[in-house]
Amino acid sequence: MTDEELLQRMADGDQASFEALIHRYHAPLSGFLQRQLKDTGRAEDFVQETFLRLVRQLQDRKPPDNVQAWLYRVALNLCRDYWKSAHFRHIQASFAETPEQQDLSPSVASIAERQETRREIKESLDTLPEVQKEIIMLRFFQDLKLQDIADIVSLPLGSVKTHLYNGLRKLKSRLTPDTVSETRRTGGGRNERAQ
Repeated sequence: MTDEELLQRMADGDQASFEALIHRYHAPLSGFLQRQLKDTGRAEDFVQETFLRLVRQLQDRKPPDNVQAWLYRVALNLCRDYWKSAHFRHIQASFAETPEQQDLSPSVASIAERQETRREIKESLDTLPEVQKEIIMLRFFQDLKLQDIADIVSLPLGSVKTHLYNGLRKLKSRLTPDTVSETRRTGGGRNERAQ
């Protein structure tokens, strides 16, 4: 069943369609928000708020044209509003850096290596301008199409492509040769093919 069909049935009050739509988008939205917020509880709150806003949108008889893009745009806007809030600034001041938990077991050397690679990529992502970081995360972590990303971030498709290219170029220049080769070996090399 398509998203449009589910939305129509939801608008008609079909609970099963609502549950089907939640089942389809809950995990991807939750993963996206957890990567954005680095807070599982808050991410889950924002997922619920996103779906509540969809219900309100349907009650107002204004179904979104592209529900996937609409859900991600609402979720991203919730993050942006949170980052501007006094509560977030207070938390940032209280916890300058969250300590990383490491598994020191010698039998997991390869896992530790991959975690180091992920950490280095994450740190490099965090140095990018916010729009480039968002576009790269939506493209490669959420596997969204460029047109959907353009709808989510409210930019023309050409601008999204430019931000994606520039962001990937900056990431490549910041990553060490070891990290780039590890990324290719573990399947992250499609970033470079996207350039």
